[in-house]
Amino acid sequence: MTWGEPRNWVFVKVLTDAGIHGWGEATLENREATVESCVQEMGTWLIDQDPLASEHHWQRLFRHGFWRGGVVLNSALAALDQALWDIRGKAWGVPVYQLLGGPTRDRIRLYTHVGIYNPELLEEDARQDLADGFTAVKTGA
Repeated sequence: MTWGEPRNWVFVKVLTDAGIHGWGEATLENREATVESCVQEMGTWLIDQDPLASEHHWQRLFRHGFWRGGVVLNSALAALDQALWDIRGKAWGVPVYQLLGGPTRDRIRLYTHVGIYNPELLEEDARQDLADGFTAVKTGA
């Protein structure tokens, strides 16, 4: 886990015996340790398995348990799935978006958060973010 204020970020690294590794992200606010435990438990199912069989692994991890879904299980599964796709892209020497059918857009609109850490700075943060090129902001203040 990595502290990223105001939450811990859960990054998952899956290693292969071929020396390739993949990264995934499983952050679930205020349930980081629970998701981390779930990733470790699900990850044992991947030991000695073909890391390129990502669809097979997703189906097995999702469907072969008595209890399916929920935010904890799905967050852990998503991170492992992302890491396996990352491994596949590295093994085949292409970016993952190419494996998924290629790009679908040439730009994407982003937003940023303002006033979360210090509500008194909401307006100042928003003005700076707009000056930096953002066209949308979000706040929880």
